[in-house]
Amino acid sequence: MSDKPSDDQSSASEIPDDVWEQFTRDTERDIRASAPKEPSARARMVTERLRQQDARGETPPGWRTDSARQERNVRTARRRKLWAVVGVPVAIALALVALKPSLLPGDPFGTGEPQAAGISPLPAETSAPTAAPGASDSETPTLDEPFAGSPALRWADGEAGIVLPEAKAVGAVSEGRVEQALKLTKKLLVGANLDPGTVRGERPEAALSVLEPQQPETVDDLETALRSPSEEHDPLTLFSRFDPDQVRLVGDVIKTRGRMTFGKGSHGGVAVHADYTFVYPVMRADGSTEVARTIVRRAVDVELPDPARYRVTAGRLILLKYDEEIGNSSCDVHDGYLHPAFPSSRDEGTRPTGPTTDPYDRSRSLDNGDACGTVSRT
Repeated sequence: MSDKPSDDQSSASEIPDDVWEQFTRDTERDIRASAPKEPSARARMVTERLRQQDARGETPPGWRTDSARQERNVRTARRRKLWAVVGVPVAIALALVALKPSLLPGDPFGTGEPQAAGISPLPAETSAPTAAPGASDSETPTLDEPFAGSPALRWADGEAGIVLPEAKAVGAVSEGRVEQALKLTKKLLVGANLDPGTVRGERPEAALSVLEPQQPETVDDLETALRSPSEEHDPLTLFSRFDPDQVRLVGDVIKTRGRMTFGKGSHGGVAVHADYTFVYPVMRADGSTEVARTIVRRAVDVELPDPARYRVTAGRLILLKYDEEIGNSSCDVHDGYLHPAFPSSRDEGTRPTGPTTDPYDRSRSLDNGDACGTVSRT
């Protein structure tokens, strides 16, 4: 009698041989992968070295104990602290500049404020202008910006505005004599209109020193005018003077613009014609901060005569003619000083009766009439 196979044997006999072989291979691979591996020789060396250092109390440098790394961290922390200290003032300064760019010297952002570098000076005047300067911004002059709102803002300062033409021989008059005449004329203009002592009302010694003393009428008239000013003898016809007890110059800059020409003279020498305008910013001597401007234009004709033909003093000028036009000064006071009208007192004193003129218009010829006129701007 034969035995009947069990259920397990029956099931095993039913598994195909190729499936069983695959199962066996996968099982062996998994067993090898999960079995513990012996450390490599290098790993055993490293482990042994760390064990010995630990036994000696030596800790290998790590990212927390590396001295070089710690030093770098300290430097980084210092830089952060420095930026924290410096950064706040810098941020405040940048905010102030953003609100008012004019705080930066030179006005690099081109805000166009009166003293900005973007306002270029005018080139020297080499010929007669054909029109008056254009309108300027209607700014009020101040102690810090005394030429604000004036065309003179772009004019040269003081003597720099008196540019001599190139000297050339005129007929029998040498180039050297022409150059001497030009320099003497400049000295006369500076001494009469720019010298600080003259402007303060002192005696204009430098200007008088270049005039020919053997012109009795001219020199005597000027001396009388300086000694005893009157309507008939007025020193303002040649000299710019303010009463220091009433008016003071704002700053030390007087704006100047004009030109000088020369030609053959009537006394065997060289004749020079000078036409210049001077702008004076002033304030009251009582400490008021109100600023006004007086504009004086002068046309002067002089000659350096030939000493070989005429009995004259060497190196002195003959004063042939001088005209003036004064803007913003009282015309009913004859004490030898300029008396500017300030904005707060424009309605005081004698009201002008003459025509309105632009004191900056150098294209006009000088009219020395007696009418008391007014100016369109200062």
